[in-house]
Amino acid sequence: MNTLLITSTEESTGKTAIALALATLASAQGTAVGYMKPKGTRLQSNVGKILDEDPMLARDLLDSADDVAEMEPIVYSPTFIENAIRGREDPSALRDRVAENFAHLATDRDLMVVEGGGSYTTGGIIELTDADVADLLDANVLLLATYSEPGDVDDVLAAAESFGDRLGGVLFNAVKDADYDRVSTDVVPFLESRGIPVYGVLPRKRELAGLTVADLAKELGAQVVTPDVPTDGYIERFAVGAMGAEAALSQFRRTKAAAMITGGDRTDIQTAALEAPGIMCLLLTGGFQPPGAVVGKAAERGVPILLMQTDTMTTIERAEDVIRSGRTRDEETVAAMRHLLSTHADVDAMLR
Repeated sequence: MNTLLITSTEESTGKTAIALALATLASAQGTAVGYMKPKGTRLQSNVGKILDEDPMLARDLLDSADDVAEMEPIVYSPTFIENAIRGREDPSALRDRVAENFAHLATDRDLMVVEGGGSYTTGGIIELTDADVADLLDANVLLLATYSEPGDVDDVLAAAESFGDRLGGVLFNAVKDADYDRVSTDVVPFLESRGIPVYGVLPRKRELAGLTVADLAKELGAQVVTPDVPTDGYIERFAVGAMGAEAALSQFRRTKAAAMITGGDRTDIQTAALEAPGIMCLLLTGGFQPPGAVVGKAAERGVPILLMQTDTMTTIERAEDVIRSGRTRDEETVAAMRHLLSTHADVDAMLR
């Protein structure tokens, strides 16, 4: 049996989409595939309520009856981490749990796809970094990386050293058009000259890089104040309106594909945001209904308004968690990633 651990140099690099895309590509070739995510890190609360549905999506896509708790045995929440620091979690027992669950899941499987948690260093507190997991499960490693500046290559080299001979190769994901040629012609040859294979360079695609306004509203539980305005625009970042209207407008005009967060009583900021073409929606806090003039202007310009009952700081924190965790996982996301992998990467080499 072959085991492939998919890890990354940092959080939110597309591990889930790539893991499930590779798993379903292998399954389509007649390979019996299983999935495991030893450390659950996408959590709804500090006490460890699981937010993500990655194992359930894996079960659906792979037509599996595996137990979700067995697929994701450690809920790596802030409370869990605090307990581990205080000596209330036994690393040896946790390793045994992961190994036992893995052995059960791997029964009658030709390939096990194991998804790392957060970045490759996540889990060090319990002696279960992704390098530790790779050793524990005798896994080959696929390292995902992003690129925004030359210094990012340092992170790739550090991660490669951490995995040693278990590293099969690197896959760059979500590379912007402006950086694509530089990565392909400079970075890839450099890494290969250092003995680090590169499986491919995936271009950044809007439908995989952000989430729609509708997805944001669903994830946050926000009320849509403008029901007749389309909510299919993509959001990749947030702009916070906490200054004067003139300064805010200057800031908003420099941003793209953003949701603007401000208090529901800041009509001056709301009006300024509606003048900026890069603002895709208004996310208003404090439960204040915006005045009719703002709602009317938003409808006229096709900018949805979302209303939150929480205060601005809480809303910012929750919204940042949503963006950091990535867009909603679904079958369409995995299908789009399968297409990207098939056209821009060596899938056969990764699955070997």
